[in-house]
Amino acid sequence: MTESPPPAARRHAVVTGGAGFIGSHLVDALLATGGRVTAVDNFLTGRRENVAHLAAEPRFTLVEADVIEAVPVAGPVTEVLHFASPASPPGYLEHPIETLRVGAEGTYQALRLAERHGARFLLASTSEVYGDPEETPQREAYWGHVNPIGPRSVYDEAKRYAEALTTAFGRARGVSTRIVRIFNTYGPRMALQDGRALPNFLCAALQGEPLCVHGDGRQTRSFCYVSDTVAGILAVLERGDAAPYNVGRPGEMTILDFARTILRISGSKSPIVHGAAWPDDPRRRDPDVTRLCGLGWRPRVGLEDGLGQTLRWFAEALGRGVGA
Repeated sequence: MTESPPPAARRHAVVTGGAGFIGSHLVDALLATGGRVTAVDNFLTGRRENVAHLAAEPRFTLVEADVIEAVPVAGPVTEVLHFASPASPPGYLEHPIETLRVGAEGTYQALRLAERHGARFLLASTSEVYGDPEETPQREAYWGHVNPIGPRSVYDEAKRYAEALTTAFGRARGVSTRIVRIFNTYGPRMALQDGRALPNFLCAALQGEPLCVHGDGRQTRSFCYVSDTVAGILAVLERGDAAPYNVGRPGEMTILDFARTILRISGSKSPIVHGAAWPDDPRRRDPDVTRLCGLGWRPRVGLEDGLGQTLRWFAEALGRGVGA
C-alpha cells in the first residue's frame, strides 16, 4: 500500500468538475474529513445548485474556470481530483471538442498542479475505456474494444489518453497518481436531462410518459449508488496504488429489466417503447471489483433503496423545475 493521506488540518483538495454530479458529492465527502476543498468548474455541464448548500462553508471555495486553460488555485495543495468532463452521451456529443480537450489539455493542467505542489493526483476515468467489451465482467487488465472514430470516441479516447498521461506523469515525473474507472452511478443531483437510462426512465415515469428503451433492451448495465461510488473513490485516493481500479457495483441487469424496475418502484403506469439503438452502445457492463474490495470497500446501498432515494429527489426536482 501507499502513504497515508495528509492530516485534516493541512488537507486541501482540489476537485475539478466539482459542481458536477459525482464531483459535488465528492466535495461533500472530502469536507466531512475536516480539510479544505476547492471546486473548479466552468459550468459547461456542472450546475451551481449542486454546491449551493456550501455557500456559507468557510472551508469551501468555488472557482469558475476552464481547466483546459489552467487550474487557478493557490497552494498549498495536497490532493488534486480531476473530474472535469462531460460524462453523459448528450453532453459529450454536444461538446465533442471540449470533451477531447479536457481529457487531454485539462488532464495535463491538473497533473501539473499536482506536480507543482507535490500533491497526490486522482483521475476520474470511466468504464467506457473498455468500449464494447469482449469479456464480462470487465477486469482492469482488460485492454478494451473501442471504436476510435465512432461518435462515442470523443469520450472513450479522451479518457484512455488521460489514463496514459496520468501514468506517464507517475513514471517519468514521480507524481503520486491514482486512476478510478467509474461504472454507471446514480443518485440525487443527476441532471434531469442527463440522457442516460436512469434519468430518462425516472423523468418519464414520474410524468406519465413512455419509457424509451434504445435497441432491444438486452444490453446490460450495473448500477452503483453515488455514496458507494464516492466511498470507492476515497478508498483508492487514500489506500490505493497507481494501477487502475474499477469503481462500481457488480451485478448486471438488462436495460429492459431496469425499465420495469423503475415502473414498479415508482408505481407508474407508463408504457415501455423501443427506439433506435445508440451507435456503438456497449452490450455488457459489469465491473470486476476485486482490487477495490482489497482496499476494504463494499457497496452498502442496494438498488431498491438507492432508486427510492433517487426517485424522491427527482420528484422534488421536477416539482421545483431545477436540475435540467
